[in-house]
Amino acid sequence: MILLLIIALAVFGYMSYVLINPEKF
Repeated sequence: MILLLIIALAVFGYMSYVLINPEKF
């Protein structure tokens, strides 16, 4: 359960980072 939460937070953080810095991708 905790592992799934960590993975979800990591994916959410990565997606938000990509949306904030789209010129790098």
